Amino acid sequence: MFIGAIGCEPLQLARVGLENSQSLETYQRHGGYEALRKVLGGMSPDEVIGEVKKSALRGRGGAGFPTGMKWSFVPKDSPKPKYVVCNADESEPGTFKDRYLMERDPHMLIEGMLIAAYALGSKAAYIYTRGEYRYLIEIMDRAIEEARTAGLVGEKILGADFNCEVYTHTGAGAYICGEETALLNSLEGLRGHPRMKPPFPAVAGLYGCPTVVNNVETLTAVPDIIKMGGEAYQKLGTEKSGGTKVWSVSGHVNRPGVYELPMGYSDMEKFIMEDCQGISNGRKLKAVIPGGSSVYIMPASDIEGKSVKMDYEGLVAAGSSVGSGGFIVMDDTVDIFESTKNLTEFYKHESCGWCTPCREGTDWLVKVFKRIARGEGKADDAQLLLDLCDNIEGKSFCPLGDAASWPIQSAIKKFPEDFRRHLTPLVKTEALPTMA
Repeated sequence: MFIGAIGCEPLQLARVGLENSQSLETYQRHGGYEALRKVLGGMSPDEVIGEVKKSALRGRGGAGFPTGMKWSFVPKDSPKPKYVVCNADESEPGTFKDRYLMERDPHMLIEGMLIAAYALGSKAAYIYTRGEYRYLIEIMDRAIEEARTAGLVGEKILGADFNCEVYTHTGAGAYICGEETALLNSLEGLRGHPRMKPPFPAVAGLYGCPTVVNNVETLTAVPDIIKMGGEAYQKLGTEKSGGTKVWSVSGHVNRPGVYELPMGYSDMEKFIMEDCQGISNGRKLKAVIPGGSSVYIMPASDIEGKSVKMDYEGLVAAGSSVGSGGFIVMDDTVDIFESTKNLTEFYKHESCGWCTPCREGTDWLVKVFKRIARGEGKADDAQLLLDLCDNIEGKSFCPLGDAASWPIQSAIKKFPEDFRRHLTPLVKTEALPTMA
């Protein structure tokens, strides 16, 4: 598995290959906690937020919301405690870069969280990790204890008037807890159901107090932003998407792995065929899901010869999105009907059951897929799938309903022949619907 940077100097992957990369000694020897010292040495909380705004850092968990703006929504005059929460519930199929960052460079996450806590006036920060990542809690706990012993966590951090504790918490393996308000409910000991918004967590989050929730990759970008300055970080990427992005590359490529690329990397085809060393077993490229399973699938015809930019604007223009950076490559042996059926079964299983469109809709989607797979497809089943998606998308309580709908909608639009194969001879070719 390849681990490294392409087209830029590594930032978030700079230390992952070093010996004893988990240790405080290694982290500090290679520039660790210098950003925290800079912040506590004379920067005001507003100046820290200002640098993050200048950096054009956007949330790396999927939504892509500007991080500095999100931090600025926290009310400064609130009498309630403020909290920083790291969303390490990395459950999106095809996504594994947050796991790697925590596993190999845990102090980078701690430093990023401490800087965020200082900027927001928080005295407590929580790392919420998915249940399957239980071993990462042990890694993070050791790193937190190392930092506490060195005066980097707890009271009077680095001798400054700044106090902050960092805690870890593990979930029970529920995909829904990747949604920030479901995560907060779980962190409070409640069932992992999403909350009604507004109010948003920045105003009423953990225990009803102002809270910022960012994922691992977002928070681990913060130390480099402070060290190099927001403007310099922004220039590594594009005007609207600053810095670098870490991608989890899996599937039918000769060199899968964790890649760090500058935002706006100019050519997805080059990335696949040169940087990832092409399609495995000499096969042809059929499709890519660039941002984890819940984003629109892209056929090879939308990639080859198109110079697709790998940033938020570029991928939207190409018909998909960055999402969580789970870059899944499929060769020409893949049946898109079958792969989409598999994803639909995942979303049905992971629906929390809180709202009717998602609970009932995902169940019906799976029933239709299974009927077609048994050879019992009906003439209008492809349209029925689209109608069911229409009844779910934008109508469920949280984005899980959208995540279940988008793969199906794009698969039918982009790969109608894979669906026709399962409906023939029951369905005439012209009977399969197309999407506008």
